[in-house]
Amino acid sequence: MRHLWSLLGGIVAAPVVWILLALGQDGSASTIGTWAETSAFNTARLIGPAVYLAAAGIGLGVLATLRWSPLGPVVAGLLLMAPYVGMFIAPLRVRSAVPGGWRLFGDPLPLRLVLDNGTLFFLGLLLLMAAFSVQRWRRWPVPAPVSSGVADTNPDLFGGFPTDPDTKPPSLAYPPADVPAPRAEPFGGGAPSAGGSPWASPPAPYRPDAKAE
Repeated sequence: MRHLWSLLGGIVAAPVVWILLALGQDGSASTIGTWAETSAFNTARLIGPAVYLAAAGIGLGVLATLRWSPLGPVVAGLLLMAPYVGMFIAPLRVRSAVPGGWRLFGDPLPLRLVLDNGTLFFLGLLLLMAAFSVQRWRRWPVPAPVSSGVADTNPDLFGGFPTDPDTKPPSLAYPPADVPAPRAEPFGGGAPSAGGSPWASPPAPYRPDAKAE
């Protein structure tokens, strides 16, 4: 679907850019020429041509830089280059086929001006070069989500431990299961213990008649 929209965009953009360039170039050239002849200027008169030229540049920039499809820039580039290439075959016939007396918004529309000065060929070739990069038209890779691992160690914040049956949450029981529990002794009975520790060995009984070895 993106190829179809790109194709339609290229077909529409080529004649629109041609018209905008004709209006902008003619208005700019006539305005600046008048300034040079009269040695007086009013920069506000240059706003209209500049708007036409800016609109043409924005249209070409959008068509050439967006990652839609290379079909649109290729088609628009060929359409803009075709009249100038035809000048090498039948220049008089091609130039007479381009309308020369049209007007738009009350301003003259000199479509032949953009053809004669080679602007169409330049812009068409520029669009064709923009479509040469194969890597540019491929879609950006989507990065895989990275797990921070916080949910495995903080069950209260992220809603519990993983549900993998082979993974068990850590036991908080005391004492640990691998340590035997101390043996209970009755109060006042049994063998004395050293330091009160159930794991300590009882002291040897006292024998006053035993000789020191």
